[in-house]
Amino acid sequence: MDPNQLFMDERLTGYCVLCGGSSDTRDHVPPKVFLDKPYPEELPVVGACDECNRGASLDEEYLACFLECVVCGTTDPSGVRRQKVRRILERKPRLRKRIAEAENRDESGNSVWMPEMHRAERVILKLARGHAAYELYPHLEEPCDMDIVPLIAMSEEERIAFEAVMLGTYQGWPELGSRAFMRAIGSSPDKRETVGGWIIVQPGRYRYAVLEGTIVQIVLSEYLACRVVWE
Repeated sequence: MDPNQLFMDERLTGYCVLCGGSSDTRDHVPPKVFLDKPYPEELPVVGACDECNRGASLDEEYLACFLECVVCGTTDPSGVRRQKVRRILERKPRLRKRIAEAENRDESGNSVWMPEMHRAERVILKLARGHAAYELYPHLEEPCDMDIVPLIAMSEEERIAFEAVMLGTYQGWPELGSRAFMRAIGSSPDKRETVGGWIIVQPGRYRYAVLEGTIVQIVLSEYLACRVVWE
């Protein structure tokens, strides 16, 4: 079975897995702004309308740059490690200024960064919907819960629970022909590595897991932990 031509993909062809409208583009999940060159082979793609695909581009760019600035502790382009982000910050001084204004100091003098959460939530929800559709089936409705928190801000118990995902943990079997089904029976539908239930898009940069068909977990830059839950 060709993982790029699963019958589930054919069934979903023609409509946007993000809003349900007509699909006229293919959207990478995750977008390349969250990854480094050389890009992984066979990046996951889903059908999307042009508005959903392009409409989140600036938010995705913002979140990718914000994350790198937080991880490196600076908005100075020369001080960030990711070349892609460095070029964006050099090209967009207003974005750099906006991120710099998000840094504050707590009572102990420690640096605290406050992202524009509405932008982060839009990006994470788009990513979660894309992963759910790619692995099993789309969720067009609003989620019942969403958590976005740095891994280092979790308690030890919370971190253990978040990391301890198991591949194929579904109530019943995933739909025949879906990537989730193939992963559940131990047959890889793509070239991506799986570690402890996590699907590794790019080591150190992006990983995700789809659990029970209703929960999507994502880790960006081994810093930001995200969890989106549908009923």
